[in-house]
Amino acid sequence: MRLLLGIAMAATLTACENTKSLLGQSKRSPDEYAVYSRVPLSMPPEYGMRPPGSAGPVAGQPGSPTSEARDVLLGREPGRRVAATPSVGADGLSGGTMALLERTGGLNADPAIRTRINRETTVLAEVDQSFTDRLMFWRTPTEYGTVVDPNEEAKRIRENQALGKPVTDGRTPTIARRKRALLEGIFN
Repeated sequence: MRLLLGIAMAATLTACENTKSLLGQSKRSPDEYAVYSRVPLSMPPEYGMRPPGSAGPVAGQPGSPTSEARDVLLGREPGRRVAATPSVGADGLSGGTMALLERTGGLNADPAIRTRINRETTVLAEVDQSFTDRLMFWRTPTEYGTVVDPNEEAKRIRENQALGKPVTDGRTPTIARRKRALLEGIFN
């Protein structure tokens, strides 16, 4: 009997919306009007009426969030209007752009940052690659290039000098690496 009562209570509680919200299982979307404040739109009582002069700030006008953000970035007093000047700096940037770059630290940027980032990521990629190779192949990778046999090379050079030939004459003796077997080198 208790088992049936427990199952019935669990079934009714899972169907209840308030229980879901109390347990944090319901999704609540954010209120977009609370995120960004703006004057609400309304329908006029008559279509022949003229719009009021102070309906609220319009984007780009003093008091709007756009102009407030601009004032903060440029360090001006809120609502103070400045006449636009079309002055352009030596490097093609306007005065406003230069002021923005100065205040945000954009003029102090490292010109070689891309080279520095590439160098750092290349080092990380090489470390990851060697770890992956060790994990997959269980051995150190083979070195590139050819290895010259020093004894045979010294003998060839002495023979060329004795015969009066140039040192570079003849084939350079190399040590050929043999191909390793698939499981060779796992246990050493």
